[in-house]
Amino acid sequence: MIASGKKLKTDFRLKIVQDGAQKEVTFADLLTRRTIVSVYMKNNTGSCDKQNDSLAAHAGEFATAGYNLVAISRDTCGSHLKYAAKKRIAYTLASDPGDLFSKAADAIVEKSMYGKTYLGPARAAYVIDKNGTVLAVAEKVDTADHAAQLRALIAGLR
Repeated sequence: MIASGKKLKTDFRLKIVQDGAQKEVTFADLLTRRTIVSVYMKNNTGSCDKQNDSLAAHAGEFATAGYNLVAISRDTCGSHLKYAAKKRIAYTLASDPGDLFSKAADAIVEKSMYGKTYLGPARAAYVIDKNGTVLAVAEKVDTADHAAQLRALIAGLR
């Protein structure tokens, strides 16, 4: 997994849902100020819902503190549009079926489900400066209280 102080590759393209609209951007376009990127697995699943509920409840707090908030999963933008409406998500949801962000963050890990192993993105969170430098990493997301975990992470950056 990428370490703090390392620069992330930011020239890959993603489809996003932002302010109720879909568009395609380069990842660098999302870095207009310090940005928190939270990787989760799938919309409408237990732990991922808890993770996003925590973010949604505190999104304004992160914005006021000067941070963009981006949540990334393999879900389509169509799924993200419905999910954002259902969960009242005001931050950016990014569709990354090719795991481009996780590959750039060197965060593809071996996983196991129903006895089968496969590779997939690590559920992790990153604080990234607008030039693509990783400022902090939460290698294991606390799905129940993700916002508190992120507050603690950014408190150490001031």
